[in-house]
Amino acid sequence: MNVLVWARDISLARGRIDGYATASSKKEFFETCDVLSLHMRLVDATRSIVTAEDLACMKPTALLVNTSRAGLIAPDALINALRTGRPGMAAVDVYENEPMLDTNNPLLTMDNVVCTPHIGYVSVDEYEIHFTDIFDQILAYVAGTPIHVVNPKALEQ
Repeated sequence: MNVLVWARDISLARGRIDGYATASSKKEFFETCDVLSLHMRLVDATRSIVTAEDLACMKPTALLVNTSRAGLIAPDALINALRTGRPGMAAVDVYENEPMLDTNNPLLTMDNVVCTPHIGYVSVDEYEIHFTDIFDQILAYVAGTPIHVVNPKALEQ
């Protein structure tokens, strides 16, 4: 697989330093990708960062994956884009209105969309790792030797 990165300037520079190929523009990124996966936090600067125009640039064979936050995509832009066939498919586990209770939501009824609840990352192995780490942290704290301390100065008080 060829990985192509597009991001805000700081993250784009970091991607280049880490050896990733970067798109010369946002438009090129959306036009080029066969699978486009969103990996951004939702903050004011990223809200609706993916527009209807961006999605319209995608290939009809492209897959858009959003497991980050629905607000990264402009309201209704994904549903409308999927109806016109650009991108041709989507996989999502985040929705404009959460929890997803509307069984008539178009995303849930489209043949070209795979929807999961916002726990699509969960696996037995992930839970084992996650809860083992938490248990280890609790035991270390009780033993008086806390681990993974974010603010060590707080322990001095």
